[in-house]
Amino acid sequence: MNSPLRRRAVLRGVAATALLLATAACQSAVDAQSGGAGSTPKQGGVAEVGVNVDLVPGNVLTNSNVSITTVVGLVYEPLIRYGKDDLKPQPALATEWTAAPDGTSLTLELRRGVKFHTGRPFTSEDVKFSLQTYADPKWNGQLRSTATAITAIETPSPTEVTLRLAHPVSNLFDLLDTAPILDSETAADIGTGKRFVGTGPFKFDQWRPNTDLTFSRNPDYWGGPAHLDGVHVRVIPDGQSLLSALKSGQVQLARGVGYRDAESVANTPGVTVKPLDRGAELQAYVGINVSVPGLDDPRVRQAIGFALDRERIIKKVFRGAGYPTSLPWPKGSPAFDAARNGHFTHDPAKAQALLAEHGQPVPIVPLTYVGTDNVAASVAQIVQNDLSRVGITVELRPVDSTQFVKQLIGAQFPGLWTTTHSWAQFTPSTLAVSAYPFNARRNASHFTADTYTAAADEAWQVPVGGDTPAAYAELSKQLLDGSFLTEIGVVFEQLVLRDALHDVDYTRRRELDLGKAYLS
Repeated sequence: MNSPLRRRAVLRGVAATALLLATAACQSAVDAQSGGAGSTPKQGGVAEVGVNVDLVPGNVLTNSNVSITTVVGLVYEPLIRYGKDDLKPQPALATEWTAAPDGTSLTLELRRGVKFHTGRPFTSEDVKFSLQTYADPKWNGQLRSTATAITAIETPSPTEVTLRLAHPVSNLFDLLDTAPILDSETAADIGTGKRFVGTGPFKFDQWRPNTDLTFSRNPDYWGGPAHLDGVHVRVIPDGQSLLSALKSGQVQLARGVGYRDAESVANTPGVTVKPLDRGAELQAYVGINVSVPGLDDPRVRQAIGFALDRERIIKKVFRGAGYPTSLPWPKGSPAFDAARNGHFTHDPAKAQALLAEHGQPVPIVPLTYVGTDNVAASVAQIVQNDLSRVGITVELRPVDSTQFVKQLIGAQFPGLWTTTHSWAQFTPSTLAVSAYPFNARRNASHFTADTYTAAADEAWQVPVGGDTPAAYAELSKQLLDGSFLTEIGVVFEQLVLRDALHDVDYTRRRELDLGKAYLS
């Protein structure tokens, strides 16, 4: 090679090397900023979270709003945890367990070296106190029926506890995954919101009603201290204000952003929408008080089922974040039945035929929903329109969220209501013996039927892991026949995140898990 060519080749090599080095440096900077592959979690900083409803301390054991599931996820821990893909229990505050062959007792070995946020050691007595507290009706725990099936709690040592049962219960681990372990010395302060003391990665510092909640890192956490110094949760009821706070970076995580708003920001640089679609599904539904004249006829209730345009609601309101259903079970549930799940189609003619069989005009029906929830309001308007097309007049009745939960728990709705429910992603019997809308012995619809109660008990009173597909099929049949609830579809809560917050996780109950999260 002659000298000019050699010099040009060398210059090209130098330029290429410089370009590669510059590209690598830029990529390293991007990775460091975005938490990309190979980046190291940064220590420190306070995560800013926005929620659209305030805390209701007296409902802290009910999983009834996003503030509650945020507090419980940060502060408390259960005995076991389910994974997102199945119902196999994994260790949490209990490390191992042994069930009696007949399913009437369970012995658990507890994790050693765990402390409450006050510094007091966690022992088997705390398990006993927490499960007995959960069973107390004043706390409205939705799995109370399972908690009250525990007839004795033995604590032979600080690290061992045995649960004695009146009969086998198929959803015992659902309870152990759900019930938070409470500190008996400060539990009296939970109802007022003064103190929440658990064993989790963050300590509760303060709640200012309708304003915010603050949490700080638990330096003695048994799983290792969190990366974050703390978490600041802002209460921002107005949907547009919540969205603006996210866009401007005032909050890095928003819970309660409407589906349409989440869709609108999904492609915004620096913003990610995270659907809770693995094991944490919700179900949108219309509840029916069967004691109300007109609604006491199952033909009218089934007419409502055929009148609703589920596809439209899922597409327009939930922006496709879900799928229509006639039954509560998500596709991953052992009770899911594709054939029965398509029972109610959008068929106004069939709805009108059922109403004609009823033979009387249906009185004006009130429809209750949370007025500040734009999603619930949109669903309510479509339901009102669909029912008017078949001859049922609906009067919309918006209420505040506190009043709505009170009416749900107290079975006080004057007609119809619409919201979302949970628990169908757990053991199927949990829904039928525990959840407010479905409990066979007392539900928000005032519905009772010996056949439904028998089906619920058959699915429930078997040892953990018992295979009861026939009982699940009968449960589905009873739900369709009774039609005291009209399912709309399985839907997914959506977290909207800024890219600066990484490794955000959640539980099956949609409790926020920031134990491994970090800021960049």
